[in-house]
Amino acid sequence: MSQSSSTAGALAGDFRIATQKTVNKSRPCPHNPAASCSNCRLSDLCLPISLNESEIVQLDGIIERNRPLKKGEHLYRQNDEFRSIYAVRSGSFKSYFLGSDGKSRVTGFFLPGEILGMDGIGSRRHGMSAMALEHASICEIPFSQLEKLGHQLPSLQSRFISIMGNEIVKDQQIHTLLSSYTAEQRLSSFLLSLSARHARCQLSPDRFLLHMTRGDIGEYLGLTLETVSRVFSALQKKEIIRVNNREIAITQMPALRAIVGDSVGACQ
Repeated sequence: MSQSSSTAGALAGDFRIATQKTVNKSRPCPHNPAASCSNCRLSDLCLPISLNESEIVQLDGIIERNRPLKKGEHLYRQNDEFRSIYAVRSGSFKSYFLGSDGKSRVTGFFLPGEILGMDGIGSRRHGMSAMALEHASICEIPFSQLEKLGHQLPSLQSRFISIMGNEIVKDQQIHTLLSSYTAEQRLSSFLLSLSARHARCQLSPDRFLLHMTRGDIGEYLGLTLETVSRVFSALQKKEIIRVNNREIAITQMPALRAIVGDSVGACQ
């Protein structure tokens, strides 16, 4: 449940006609002048995947690479004015919703190469907050400039629509898990999702750190902290995973997939 699927209906009209010439010169990162879309190891996961070399240069020209964020620092807060979407360059983030009763609900986790901030497209205000789970860096993409560039580059517009579609699928998957499946299936699906996403980042798919807390995982999966801890212990007792504080090692991937089953899928 990483972004609201209600924003999808407004997408078709969001790429308006360009009125200004797009900047074609790459904008260097003030913290790492060598950083650009063309030499980023995550380009196959992010917006540039569908672009040719000259189009990547155009996209690079609108991207702002800001200072890194410290653990616990907010990228944006719920009800902030929507101006940009963000691609995670390093580290990880969580998104969460704060209800009128003051209770929070984690709505998603974002790893390198993934896009966050799309919850603000429909209302032009962010419907959630986003906070760094560790030292992290992002590429900020001003949405008004992305709209203009998307009109000029149909492949970029198509790629962005594809990303939006994937977010809707993720929402549907997590709704299915929350409504129909056991605690063990939910947590197993979550671990499989993290495994697949780490693999896409060219990181180990079967050994990784959980930078989110057990409480965060519980909020995301609709489980209590005690239930999350109990299921972790049960999976470790079955020797399907090994747990060492926040480090997870998946020792029996087929067994973990069997718990989830083909009909459930892995929540993203």
